[in-house]
Amino acid sequence: MTTTPSLHFVTLIGSLRKTSINAAVARALPALAPEGVSISALGSVGAFPLYDQDLQEQGFPAPVLAMAEQIRAADGVIIVTPEYNYSVPGALKNAIDWLSRVSPQPLAGKPVAIQTASPGAIGGARAQYHLRQSLVFLDAFVLNKPEAMIGLAGSKVNAETLELSDSGTREFLSRQIEALAALARKVKD
Repeated sequence: MTTTPSLHFVTLIGSLRKTSINAAVARALPALAPEGVSISALGSVGAFPLYDQDLQEQGFPAPVLAMAEQIRAADGVIIVTPEYNYSVPGALKNAIDWLSRVSPQPLAGKPVAIQTASPGAIGGARAQYHLRQSLVFLDAFVLNKPEAMIGLAGSKVNAETLELSDSGTREFLSRQIEALAALARKVKD
């Protein structure tokens, strides 16, 4: 009997807010993972200074190197982010800019799923399109389907407990994690 190897994914959260809907979604993911898949959170992108090549030449900041190593060691990455002004939050873009300069590049060849949650109806679709452009340049293997764009997210996260309460959304995210696991296994083979 062949056993399926276990996989470990990490979540990269694009929001800095304590009461972030996207952070609530990310916290729900470990419980939604299929058997054989574990999920843990990376550090905050807020720990990264603004990218500056002069600063890089003095040495990479410890939070950048730590996150790069965690990504490198993981079988896949799930980016959970809001949409700001039709694009990705500046803190997330800054983190990607820092990570892109670490060698070996931690996102190259890495399976990545994107999840966006927004109070708006289209659920952060424009942020996903911009994020995909950056990830393609970094040679990440971005999961194409199913796309996870959680619209009207305020009605799907309990405002008091900050828990993802919508069962349909939970089921859908579970299917996306299964698809990411299939992609990660294919990449490993």
